[in-house]
Amino acid sequence: MKFDLDKFITGCKLAVGGDKPETAIAELVQEAVSDYQGVINALGVPKQAAIEKLYVSDELTIINVIWAPKMTQTAHNHNTWAIIGVYSGREDNIFWRRIQDDESGKIEAAGAKSIASGETTILGKNLIHSVTNPTSAFTGAIHVYGANFFEIERSEWDPMSLQEKPYDVAKTMALFESQNAN
Repeated sequence: MKFDLDKFITGCKLAVGGDKPETAIAELVQEAVSDYQGVINALGVPKQAAIEKLYVSDELTIINVIWAPKMTQTAHNHNTWAIIGVYSGREDNIFWRRIQDDESGKIEAAGAKSIASGETTILGKNLIHSVTNPTSAFTGAIHVYGANFFEIERSEWDPMSLQEKPYDVAKTMALFESQNAN
């Protein structure tokens, strides 16, 4: 099946009102990234780091995330479920958990998952992760969230101290922009 961005967005909008939206949307994302050439035809060949808004509402955000070669985003949460489908390249995710009985909100590594082109994963509402593009090429991925990704209250963790602090959307957008200056 050929990827159609408008139909994909409509399908996600319909699914978000269902009983298990993350499961239904994961199927839509998997179908989309299975046709990675169709996604590239619709969204373009990944050529520079970017977070491209494809659809944003209070209940649903769909973005095209393009990771620069060797780019890393520090640990953060979403406070909503998320579906990630890679259509070009690879994302390596480190999963983190809060250290029990640590009042400061410090985290420790708890697992990892690599998501390659044509693969999809579901991230739970409480999941904390960091992301790296380990390749020397750009990675393109469709990310779908069950809330407004740009306005939901979230946290990020300092990469050195692993201490929790409020998530800074502007800082994240600047990180992507800085990758294009190289």
